[in-house]
Amino acid sequence: MCAGTLIVFFATQLAAQHGTWKFAVSGDSRNCGDIVMPAIAKAVAADHAAFYWHLGDYRAMYAFDEDYAQLHNNEQPLTISTYLATAWQDFIDRQLASFAATPVYLAFGNHELVPPKTRDQLVAQFADWLDAPPIREQRLRDNPTDHTVRGYYHWMKDGIDFITLDNASTDQFDVAQMKWIDKVLKRDAADGDVRAIVLGMHEALPESISKDHSMNQSAAGEQTGRQAYAWLLDWKAKTNKAVYVLASHSHYFMEGIFNTDYWRAHGGVLPGWIIGTAGAVRYALPAGADQARAAKTHVYGYLLATVTRSKEDPIRFDFHELQETDVPADVIATFGSAFVDQCWTANPKNQ
Repeated sequence: MCAGTLIVFFATQLAAQHGTWKFAVSGDSRNCGDIVMPAIAKAVAADHAAFYWHLGDYRAMYAFDEDYAQLHNNEQPLTISTYLATAWQDFIDRQLASFAATPVYLAFGNHELVPPKTRDQLVAQFADWLDAPPIREQRLRDNPTDHTVRGYYHWMKDGIDFITLDNASTDQFDVAQMKWIDKVLKRDAADGDVRAIVLGMHEALPESISKDHSMNQSAAGEQTGRQAYAWLLDWKAKTNKAVYVLASHSHYFMEGIFNTDYWRAHGGVLPGWIIGTAGAVRYALPAGADQARAAKTHVYGYLLATVTRSKEDPIRFDFHELQETDVPADVIATFGSAFVDQCWTANPKNQ
């Protein structure tokens, strides 16, 4: 075990002994993720987070990411075939590798499935992360004969069930995933050791403040997403335990995304966040953003979650906004200070 791993391990163990520990979440690291993700990784390590959860969209895939083009701008010509063959490896080498001793969990985003890429290719490329020991062990506890690596999975830590869902394509949630979600929720409801559930996915469940860029964009997504939300409401009512729902896809920070007329009239408002702030080109806030508890755009950062022993509300989420000065020196040396500044101030310019 390397020195960095030991530091993170002992820091998280010490925090756990005092009843608290932390994890971090964000998504959408295309465009300028090679600049922003190393800054996130450095800050997450300083926070002694037990893990980092990436909610999808690793690379743009439909065109060259700006950081990729900057890195390869001396290649003549820079071809889309070369980009498609190396973009995911770029994400691994320049983003995931930055986390070093901090475990990383991955969700799939829609940009991962831009043609000609497929879900099978995606699973094969990222199998090391999708079949990490906590995920594999939980999958086999659920079903000792299940050896299939998927884009949806869950793992347990300290009585919290972390559930990663796959809504990266318009056919999701499909029948198989809905059956799996139903089984996981029923199993958690019957397990007295489960204190709360946290769901992470790329697109927000339907009828959020960000509904114009969410699972509402497909008929299948709208129907199955509404059903999944209803199951969560029912799970919370029956167990009297906390439910938290995290997404990215929209490139801003927002807390309280389900405080909408629809959910106030259809069962209730679950705690929900959008955290698409890991490097992607930033969006204007949508109509209705004033109904959120908090919202901010033209920022980079992540949610820092603090897990406590509270029975009613065991996890507190705080937005950790990064500054350009947080970018590691080696990243600046590789890409140049002018390009780093361009990513920070003009991705795009303030709207």
